[in-house]
Amino acid sequence: MHMKSRSVFGVLVILLALFGSCHPVSRYINAEGVLDWEPSIHVFDSLNAVEFSDANTLLVTGSSSVRLWDSIQRDLGPFQVMQRGYGGAKMSDYNHYADRIIKLQQFKAILVFVANDISGSDYDRTPKEVLQLFKTLVKQVRERNPDTPLFWIEITPTPSRWHVSDKIRQANALIKNYCEKSADLYFIPTFDVYTNQEGLPDSTYFRRDMLHLNRDGYDLWATRIKQTLQEKKILP
Repeated sequence: MHMKSRSVFGVLVILLALFGSCHPVSRYINAEGVLDWEPSIHVFDSLNAVEFSDANTLLVTGSSSVRLWDSIQRDLGPFQVMQRGYGGAKMSDYNHYADRIIKLQQFKAILVFVANDISGSDYDRTPKEVLQLFKTLVKQVRERNPDTPLFWIEITPTPSRWHVSDKIRQANALIKNYCEKSADLYFIPTFDVYTNQEGLPDSTYFRRDMLHLNRDGYDLWATRIKQTLQEKKILP
């Protein structure tokens, strides 16, 4: 290659790297563990090829609590529901795959529940980092679905993660405050329905793992979700 051509090529590579690093998702592409979820997202690719939404469809997406909700169609009726949940989802890997999970389609509303960024592990995000990740997701959604109401479902107060509940509540509070200041961005509160009079998580709504909801827990979830949708004039 001619010396001048090599110089031009080198400049182009640098410019592409710089522009790529400015993209909100670029920091997550090589994050540890992100690509482990490729098989789950590939399933969504297949579903997106055969499932189509309409003006009455709720996209309910996020982590394992969404994936395990096997009665979601009945519980959230008469809305049609497009269900996109995968186990262990964190906001970092979710942002990496967001353009494949939340497609440019017509939705009544998009509901997101991702609950694994603060779990008590050595790899936890701080509440402020969770907020920044949420903002990144909002930006991505708005690029493809600018006029669709977007709802964040509050991270559930689970018995198994109660030891980090203060940080989880901080993250929820930051996201709630951000939603209240943004158009077509809403917060679905759930903390109050899963805690008892002592302010502790009510274990009767959870499975044996004390992390995932049982049948009664999902009934409560559906009631609160539909109540909030109605309050925000999101009607079937």
